[in-house]
Order: sequence, then C-alpha cells, then structure tokens
Amino acid sequence: MNKEEVIAFTDLEADIQSLIKESVAVHMYSYSPYSKFKVGAAILCDDGAIFTGCNVENASYPVSICAERTAIVKAVSEGKRKFKALSVVADGKDNTFITPCGLCRQTIGEFGDIPIYLAGSDMKNVLKTTLSNLLPRAFTFEDVEILQ
Repeated sequence: MNKEEVIAFTDLEADIQSLIKESVAVHMYSYSPYSKFKVGAAILCDDGAIFTGCNVENASYPVSICAERTAIVKAVSEGKRKFKALSVVADGKDNTFITPCGLCRQTIGEFGDIPIYLAGSDMKNVLKTTLSNLLPRAFTFEDVEILQ
C-alpha cells in the first residue's frame, strides 16, 4: 500500500475491528498524569495473538514509554517477531488522527512495513497507513547488514 486511506470502522475486516477495539479498551489504562493524553495500541501477530499497550508517563519525560512500543515489547517478550497489523487509538483535536512518534516509528520499522490503523476512541473512521508512509526511507535491519 503506497497511500493512506480513511475507512469507516464498520467497513474493516473483523480481525482489524477487534484489534482497534482492543486499543480503545487499553487506552483507558493509560498513565498520563502530565499530558492527560491517553493512547492505546494493539499489535496483531502472524499467529493471531494480540498484544496491547498504553502510554506510561514519568515525571522525567524521557523515561516515559508510548503505547505502541509497550505493545511491541510485550509481544517480543513472549517470543513474537512477525506482525500483521498495528492499531493506535488516541483522541486528537478536531477529530485528527494521531500518528506514532518518531521513536515508535523506528521501533515498528524493526519488524517490517506493516499496516497501521489509526483511530479515535469513537471508532467512527480509521486511517489506514503503513510505516513506509509515516517514515519513508527508514533505517532498518537491511541497512545494518550493508554496514557489516
């Protein structure tokens, strides 16, 4: 997929709808006392397993971890390395779609150019994109192999 598209939630495949619902549910567990910005993420593994994560802030901001990285770290810590899709839920101002930050984009890139679904907690519309749209020419494993 080389383009982004907005899709009605009800038009998505059942497994992607479930993935987004998991992101909505987990975003309520966000620990965000400083920004008050709740984010939830869910990653779908190639075997159908789903791992979720929410953002966890810290008074020392660099110590905070984003929802996307939390979900990926949970999956990897359980032996998962191949992913089919990632969903991220956050409520943007004026119903805008919230995209992963740069650290999260680089982390996602470590595991391939998977579809990424961005939605608000209302699950009305969803932006379908990919890592290559969000982080063109990402520095990846293939680049490290070239250096060796």
